[in-house]
Amino acid sequence: MGELELRVAVRGQRSVATHQYHRGALRVMRPHYLDDSGQVCYVVVNPGGAYLGADLFLVDVEVGDSASLLLTTQSATKVYRTPGSFAEQRMAVRLGEGARLELMPDQLIAYREASYRQRTSVTLRPSSSIVMAEVVTPGWSPDGAAFRYQEVRLRNEIRVETDQGTQLLALDNLLIRPPLHDVTGLGFMEGYSHLGSLVVVDARVDQGLADELHGLTAGRDALTGISLTRTVSGTTGLVLRSLSNSTDELNLLLRSCTDYLRKRWFGQAPLDLRKH
Repeated sequence: MGELELRVAVRGQRSVATHQYHRGALRVMRPHYLDDSGQVCYVVVNPGGAYLGADLFLVDVEVGDSASLLLTTQSATKVYRTPGSFAEQRMAVRLGEGARLELMPDQLIAYREASYRQRTSVTLRPSSSIVMAEVVTPGWSPDGAAFRYQEVRLRNEIRVETDQGTQLLALDNLLIRPPLHDVTGLGFMEGYSHLGSLVVVDARVDQGLADELHGLTAGRDALTGISLTRTVSGTTGLVLRSLSNSTDELNLLLRSCTDYLRKRWFGQAPLDLRKH
């Protein structure tokens, strides 16, 4: 069991934490600032090093009006065997007016006989901005096969809050169950073993941006598609999916897209987390 709560607000020219709480196998390292934009960066740490059967991790994040948060992880999320149950992470995110969140975790690695469920619920204002990246890779197995895990379920629910109420913007549900379906073929993984996702919600998202991001993925050793969500109160979402056989290739592809958004929208340099 692990619990983590983090609240971020603007103080002076910087975003700072106004509330932190952790219990069990989750915590954050001391904050740092990668540039002079005022965006605060926190690194989530799991001292246990991996997720096991019946593990439950609860993460609650709030970014106040005009605040900016970059949230990442110390290392890859490893899910080992989960006999008789599954490991689960539930994350709740709330963004205020003009708030910004970049959620950039390291890859999720599902090993043999692993079951993992992740549910992320986001509530934001029409003026908010969020970028969420995710890479899913199969872990090592004795026979060398790629899909020996039981299940990976990733669910993102994104809602836009206005003075007139809250509306669903997007429901992004990814379910991979290798024992029940042939996930390697056409219409699913297309012969690839690794999957990358990028979710962007911002009032500046449109078809033109989708075309530009798709152009950035050209020439990569990956198969990529992009789709737009509906528009709610002037804000739109974008979902990018990319298939490859390489974690590094997907990380580079997603990073090229996020770096493009950082420079175009916020005038920031490419992201350099210097973890290794």
